[in-house]
Amino acid sequence: MNSNSKASQLASPLLAGIVYALLWLAAGALILSLLLHLTAMKESNMSLYTQVIHGIAAFFGGAAAGKRSISKGWYNGGITGVTYFLLVVIVSFLAANISFTLQSVILLATIVLCAAVGGMIGVNLKRS
Repeated sequence: MNSNSKASQLASPLLAGIVYALLWLAAGALILSLLLHLTAMKESNMSLYTQVIHGIAAFFGGAAAGKRSISKGWYNGGITGVTYFLLVVIVSFLAANISFTLQSVILLATIVLCAAVGGMIGVNLKRS
């Protein structure tokens, strides 16, 4: 067994998924802020765009978690999605004093569903 495959076996699927999701979130936030600054995009449309960015970030985070797990990609992706959601809610509450609303429940469903689908796809990706 070479050291590369040994290192990938030791990597935590949850940690890898969260790192990938946060990287995609950062990229999406940067793109949205540039679009908001450089175009005529209105802040009132940001809710939909942030849902999409969170869904994309959760999908790729779930795919990373699924790829590192041997089986149960949907489970590892779903757990990654729940953890990602909790991080987003904690930061939202601490930074902007945003409370838990119906929008939060919709965000939770979006994130967990996208992360679970990403995990199912990720577990079937060829390991390199």
